Amino acid sequence: MEVCQIPDSLKPGDRLRVILPSGALRERTSFDQGVEVWRSRGYQIDINSESEWRWGYLAGTDEQRRQQLFEALDDPTCRGILCGRGGWGCARLLEDWHWHWSRPKWLIGFSDITSLLLSLAQRGVSGVHGPLLTTIANEPAWSLQRLFDWVEGRPLPSLEGKGWNQRVAKGVLLPINLTVATSLIGTPIQPDFNGAILAIEDVGESPYRIDRMLTQWRLAGLLKQIKGIAIGRFSQCDAPVHIPSFTAAEVLRDRLGDLNIPIVSELPFGHDGVNAALPVGVMAELDAAQGLLTLLSNSGDVSSIA
Repeated sequence: MEVCQIPDSLKPGDRLRVILPSGALRERTSFDQGVEVWRSRGYQIDINSESEWRWGYLAGTDEQRRQQLFEALDDPTCRGILCGRGGWGCARLLEDWHWHWSRPKWLIGFSDITSLLLSLAQRGVSGVHGPLLTTIANEPAWSLQRLFDWVEGRPLPSLEGKGWNQRVAKGVLLPINLTVATSLIGTPIQPDFNGAILAIEDVGESPYRIDRMLTQWRLAGLLKQIKGIAIGRFSQCDAPVHIPSFTAAEVLRDRLGDLNIPIVSELPFGHDGVNAALPVGVMAELDAAQGLLTLLSNSGDVSSIA
């Protein structure tokens, strides 16, 4: 995986466009609160009538949602794209899709937005695995500051978790939702995982499903290619107490613990809690001895962010 280009830094007053590339809005309150978070920072936020579109569980037909993305990319006055919510649907947009832009733009979201972030990274542009408009209002102050620091061109501190061993590695950071990324294996959207630091999270997946997905990664040989794994939150993933099962944590340990690469768990990103912003396609260092995930400069030298 090659290092991606980071779009030009944002500044208050810049114009950002909202898209709903996945699921339809289920309620408006959290969405409106998210828009206000960005507006309170001084950004101009464009919301079109498309926010009310619905086609089954999707926020409009594939063509309608593609058009939102196309127009945001094609608009020379738009500096960044904010995704409204996740759910399902982004991968549907990428069939016969060709990225284009007047200049590289920020794309911010997570969960189902993984498909867009990985596809964009294949074209050499870094997006942000970070809060959606429907989740950002619940972020603590430090997490909000982290997101705005990154898109506005300021360095970020390391994230601290729990290291599993004493290993250290550097590689290109690829934050993903595990379910979404697994569904892309064997497709043209699957990125080159060779030399990557994989950052994984998920929600609502039973332990046996996590086992099945990670076993697929193992059988496909993909986990032999990566340099390290940063594990975020796997929320709502444990089986009901009356069903015999491993816990999600036990499955992660069983399927990943023998890879002889640095692994750091309990990092503050993912669903149902703090979702610290992680840039896609930038150099990072994963230090399991210290339990740290640290962003590096594009040259591979540690910048002053630890």
